[in-house]
Amino acid sequence: MDWLQALVLGIIQGLTEYLPVSSSGHLAIGAALFGVDGEDNLTFTIAVHIATVLSTLVILWKEIVWIFNGLFKFRWNDETKYVVNIIISMIPIGIVGLFFKDKVEEIFGSGLFIVGLMLILTAILLAFSYYAKPRVKEHITKKDAFIIGLVQACAVMPGLSRSGSTIATGLMLGDKKEKLAQFSFLMVIPPILGEALLDGMKIVKGSAEGSTDISLTALIVGFLAAFIFGCMACKWMINIVKKGKLIYFAIYCAIIGLITVIGTLV
Repeated sequence: MDWLQALVLGIIQGLTEYLPVSSSGHLAIGAALFGVDGEDNLTFTIAVHIATVLSTLVILWKEIVWIFNGLFKFRWNDETKYVVNIIISMIPIGIVGLFFKDKVEEIFGSGLFIVGLMLILTAILLAFSYYAKPRVKEHITKKDAFIIGLVQACAVMPGLSRSGSTIATGLMLGDKKEKLAQFSFLMVIPPILGEALLDGMKIVKGSAEGSTDISLTALIVGFLAAFIFGCMACKWMINIVKKGKLIYFAIYCAIIGLITVIGTLV
């Protein structure tokens, strides 16, 4: 992987981690077009995922400071309830990530046909959330947090957008648009860091194939691209959810999904 390919893949990761169009799906498509297996290069994958976590911390720093200020008051308050909801949402992805992720990848793989189908499913979820008119709740409940967490666990499927599916599910449950995107982005930080830690352990143990097949320049370029465009996409997506404009992404995912599926069959 050269620096230009790393730049493009880093931009794709940064944008699509937050926009509801599937980062894993677009990375797979981009890597296939370039003839580069970016997903199998764990060093690069770890770098761009950490970059997107940092972009979340930068854009949502006020919310993170609010959470920690409330936690250190050591009493049951809104901040503590928020953290409990995030922990609840992490349970399904924690179980899948630790015990079933490799099995899911073994069964379904990461081929473009599966990616295309999952992009179409993402489009369906986004369309449902756009037309659904549930009664709006004031706060995300523990039950909602767990359901959103279940959907996040399903998003280990390549092409199924994590942000798109979790936000769409929250909207259909009646959660407020103003808080939903922030919750969706904050709840994924621990799982991403956990996955990066597990992948890093594979590299240390020498069991990761292709983990060092990238230059330092390409690694830095990919990291910076993912961080900068992640910041832009995170801020943009929060505003998009508030305005309820997800239907355009549903159309986009449907078109890209159909093209991908047809392309694999031709």
